[in-house]
Amino acid sequence: MPFTRISLLEGKSPEYLKALSDSFHQAMVETFNVPLTDKFQAIHQHRPNELIIDPTYFSKGRSDDFVIFTITIGKPRDTATKQSFYKRVVDLLGKSPGIRPEDIMIVVSTSTRDEWSFSSGETQMVEPA
Repeated sequence: MPFTRISLLEGKSPEYLKALSDSFHQAMVETFNVPLTDKFQAIHQHRPNELIIDPTYFSKGRSDDFVIFTITIGKPRDTATKQSFYKRVVDLLGKSPGIRPEDIMIVVSTSTRDEWSFSSGETQMVEPA
């Protein structure tokens, strides 16, 4: 049930965005135990003055290919699982669409089951009373 916001500078091709989306989701499936069909993402492309990032904070240097993945999850994962996930994301995005590790930032936030409604105003993941 993760929901991911993907933020990057504008100008990438539809093929690039598909590779970005697919590679990221593959890492979620492989390391976060997310079902293949559980793919909910919003890609936001920003003008250069709308995505403000420090080029060196905890990094050896970022480029204009910088991407931020902000993930909201419902089921908490332990630190080792998150670390495996981060490494797998970097590996897969390095292959396709070809993003440098220094240009990938990931933020994970956890929510509770009753904070999700997938449709019809219902809380599908809350157990019946």
